[in-house]
Amino acid sequence: MIKIKRALISVSDKQHIVELANVLIKLNIEILSTGGTAKLLRDEGCPVIEVSEYTKFPEMLNGRVKTLHPMIHGGILGVRANDDHIKTMKEYNIPEIDLVVVNLYPFEKTIKKPDCTLEEAIENIDIGGPTMVRAAAKNYKSVAVLTNPSDYTLIADQLINNNGMLEEELLFSLSKKAFLHTAQYDAAISAYLNNNDTKDFPDTMIQVMHKSLDMRYGENPHQKAAFYKEQNVEESSLSNFTQIQGKDLSFNNLNDSDNAWECVKNFSEPTCVIVKHANPCGVCSSENIEKAYLGAFSTDPTSAFGGIIALNKIIDSITASLIIKQFVEVVIAPSFSPEAIKIFQTKENIRLLTVPIGSDKGSIDFKKIGGGWLVQSADRHQLKIDGCEVVSMKKPTENQLIDMLFAWKVAQYVKSNAIVFCNNRQTVGVGAGQMSRIDSTKIAAIKAQNAGLSVEGSVVASDAFFPFRDGVDELARHGAECVIQPGGSIRDQEVIDAADEHGLVMLFTKIRHFKH
Repeated sequence: MIKIKRALISVSDKQHIVELANVLIKLNIEILSTGGTAKLLRDEGCPVIEVSEYTKFPEMLNGRVKTLHPMIHGGILGVRANDDHIKTMKEYNIPEIDLVVVNLYPFEKTIKKPDCTLEEAIENIDIGGPTMVRAAAKNYKSVAVLTNPSDYTLIADQLINNNGMLEEELLFSLSKKAFLHTAQYDAAISAYLNNNDTKDFPDTMIQVMHKSLDMRYGENPHQKAAFYKEQNVEESSLSNFTQIQGKDLSFNNLNDSDNAWECVKNFSEPTCVIVKHANPCGVCSSENIEKAYLGAFSTDPTSAFGGIIALNKIIDSITASLIIKQFVEVVIAPSFSPEAIKIFQTKENIRLLTVPIGSDKGSIDFKKIGGGWLVQSADRHQLKIDGCEVVSMKKPTENQLIDMLFAWKVAQYVKSNAIVFCNNRQTVGVGAGQMSRIDSTKIAAIKAQNAGLSVEGSVVASDAFFPFRDGVDELARHGAECVIQPGGSIRDQEVIDAADEHGLVMLFTKIRHFKH
């Protein structure tokens, strides 16, 4: 254990600092402080020594230099068990500093301001603070370091119970937190400066994530899992969910929920997306959320069993009473009516998540491979249907254009190769994740047949081009009337000719939506 005789306090986040200072004063611990912190403590009746008085040097360079002085860092870094260190400290009259209470300039808060300039951001990069924190954390056997107000009560209680002393195990724990604190701070600065660079991707990438929760299990029950949340994510990202009911979430629950939510929030009209094993198995837009759910469910009731349901409007009691008739793992929506929540409470294991609705401006997409990460910009492309090229002789009707845009939005979230049959803003068959586009087509048609739905007269979206005409022949065989696809194959003309032979409408988007 170490005895705390002198503390240095310099905090940007001043919550609970007066309470901690009062505990230190009661234990006769001398307090050194800086600027605004010293003024606050004095105003609250806490006796403190300003660092400028202590070092005999004033704050200078507009406050950039306050604590960068041997009197401060010698007192923090001196190893109490090292005779040479002790001799040097006595020779230069450097007292020991046993407790460092520091948190840093609000850099992240500053850069969130819409009018924040690069100069203002740089001025809010703390130098003295991280230096003191790192010094104290390095010398944890002799010095305690506090960077988070949530730890003040724990430290105060141990100081009171141990007559002003702290245990080494606690000091090591605080040291680890301190290094994490400065690492996160530096990562935020690095990310900001790199975002102001012209490069799409920096040479070195630092990603800070905070553990949000331990999960029920991983992809399989024998695997452990946790959910980590990135810093500064878009408000409408799934990571901002609030769970209001249900069992603990598993890895697959959140993985599937993310695809469902990303898909449904792209629609402005009432829409329901049902996902099973990371693929939409049913999607429908309608005039109200009840009909949207019924349409999505009817696409593939078999696959919807144990699925994830996402809706982009408030869930009312009528829709809730329909949903609880099926086995569902997770229901996601911007909100639930009080009556809907009461209905869901009759099935207490159903996980209910609320997430703010909205579209993302853009983000980075990560995929893990052995020993590394693949990094790409997120697929946020929004298709303008009137900008597509009609390559067939037959021209689309207004309703067909509406359905083609709907089908295209769905196909973006279906694993490649993806084929999506739609009719009246409802999926009627989804073929996903096949090595052959023809196989995806056949599977989509089979699923429609199994659900008692017809693909006759339907619109089809393909996430990538048709390499041969046989894919179009297969669509025509099942009665499709329109096809929306990227185009770009060396055999495009052959594919267009096939569409014309079958009397199909064909649109080229000139954009691809592979999803792996």
